[in-house]
Amino acid sequence: MTVTIRPAGVQDAGALAAVAAETFSLACPPHTTEEAKAQFIATVLSETRFEEYLADDRRVLLIAEDVDEEDGGAVALGYTMVNVGEPADADVQSAIRIRPTSELSKCYVLAGHHGGGVAASLMTASLEAAAARGAEGIWLGVNEENGRAQRFYGKHGFERVGSKRFLVGERWEDDWVMERSLP
Repeated sequence: MTVTIRPAGVQDAGALAAVAAETFSLACPPHTTEEAKAQFIATVLSETRFEEYLADDRRVLLIAEDVDEEDGGAVALGYTMVNVGEPADADVQSAIRIRPTSELSKCYVLAGHHGGGVAASLMTASLEAAAARGAEGIWLGVNEENGRAQRFYGKHGFERVGSKRFLVGERWEDDWVMERSLP
């Protein structure tokens, strides 16, 4: 397997939506209903929404792919989305300490590729992308029950600085706000 990380383009919207649909439930707490997950995927992680994200110059989307060296074909394995600029959420605004900032809004890798370095490569590229856009810090929200993701982010220098709420379906979830400085 040859994994590459590259900026996503509008031609990748379908692949990004497919990975998002398959991985979103990995970040949800056990009590999240299938209906709530499906509604979130349909309204926030659809191909149309990814086309909008890709057209927004305040966002950087990166895609991780397994590239077949013989035929050049590629299969999407994961993605990240970095939102450049000040957060809109008041809880996040008061929690983060480093400015200018960016948000690591999404960081997902297909379950069959966990532990293989794909997420770490995406993280490195995302941190570099945020720094290249002028950010001195980067923050993220992670569900308070998602210990696996919290450990991953901690391993990459993020520390808990506050909390915020996140709506999935009709239920508000509690997220940790984690932040780190950029090199």
